[in-house]
Amino acid sequence: MFEDINIKDQKGLSSRRKFHKVSISASDRIALLSPNNTTHAAVHCLTANAAGPPFIAADASIGDADPSYRSCLINCEEIGCVGDTCLPHCNISSNGTPLDAPWYMQEPQWDCQSDCRYHCMVKKEQERASSGQKPVKYHGKWPFKRVFGIQEPASVAFSALNLAMHFHGWLSFFILLHYKLPMKPDKKPYYDYAGLWHLYGLLALNSWFWSAVFHSRDVELTEKLDYYSAIALLGYSLIVSILRSFNVRLEAARVMVSAPLLAFITTHILYLNNYKLDYGWNMKVCVTMGVAQLLIWAIWGGISGHPSRVKLWFVIVSGALAMLLEIYDFPPYQGFIDAHAVWHATTIPLTYMWWSFIKDDAQLRTSLLLNKMYVVPDFSIFSHKHTC
Repeated sequence: MFEDINIKDQKGLSSRRKFHKVSISASDRIALLSPNNTTHAAVHCLTANAAGPPFIAADASIGDADPSYRSCLINCEEIGCVGDTCLPHCNISSNGTPLDAPWYMQEPQWDCQSDCRYHCMVKKEQERASSGQKPVKYHGKWPFKRVFGIQEPASVAFSALNLAMHFHGWLSFFILLHYKLPMKPDKKPYYDYAGLWHLYGLLALNSWFWSAVFHSRDVELTEKLDYYSAIALLGYSLIVSILRSFNVRLEAARVMVSAPLLAFITTHILYLNNYKLDYGWNMKVCVTMGVAQLLIWAIWGGISGHPSRVKLWFVIVSGALAMLLEIYDFPPYQGFIDAHAVWHATTIPLTYMWWSFIKDDAQLRTSLLLNKMYVVPDFSIFSHKHTC
């Protein structure tokens, strides 16, 4: 009986193995450009590689290695029921759609196998809780309670709040430049880096959107979109940190700095997606880009004497401390809020602070230019003394 269960279960897990080749890597939400979002993306890359090889991560979890859980899966896929609960996704009509499944369960690509895994996990966790045992991971993930088909409702909610906070920050930045600060005769802002931050805002919104989608349902497509958008934003954040700290204002110079980095980031994503998902190499790339830009921002804030450098340092230090939530992982409280969800919550106020710094920088440089100073403080990393 045990041999039969193992053989059949290996078939059931074969497709999951292919899925976990990516899903383990994106289980930690990523995002964006600023120091707090740089930390976000770097943590994402670190936790992806900390999981180890995908095949080991997929099969080595304590929960899915339990014989009673495996037996439940086999029985569920054969009869379509877990205990007294019969699953609509296992009752398929002639056209291949589940019968009697709620509308919110039909779109997120739930099928009989994934539904069986969820309900067998719930059943097993109830048994463990009744015997005083702590929750364990299944297929590399903590046992979350889904709501309306959403796998990790707390992480989805916090991702949505981060998205909203970035939208608020980007919109207030846009209003500041175009409606509150003076404009050039050609109706363009005086702030040299307006275009860079507008693009950052759009990319940040995109990244948090896919974060919310991925935490709603972690299929291969949503995971790749989440994962690769994070890598792209991590690379873009490095570009912006260099352009701002070294005060690169000429378009030709910006292209010379950005082009090699953009080419590398694009090639890196294409390599991971089409050739080989090399976790070791990707970890080195992510950590290098993340650490480099954090150091650039921190050193620039000190050397330049920027009036709002305290805000910048606060975001950097707080973001680094928040990384401890990813290192000291804990199971979801009441099946909803785990360490990663709490970490998502901490980035919300940091995002507000970061956009506040960006707006302060825009006001400062606009004021300096309007005062027609002959020597305009460039707040670059090479400057020795500035007068604000």
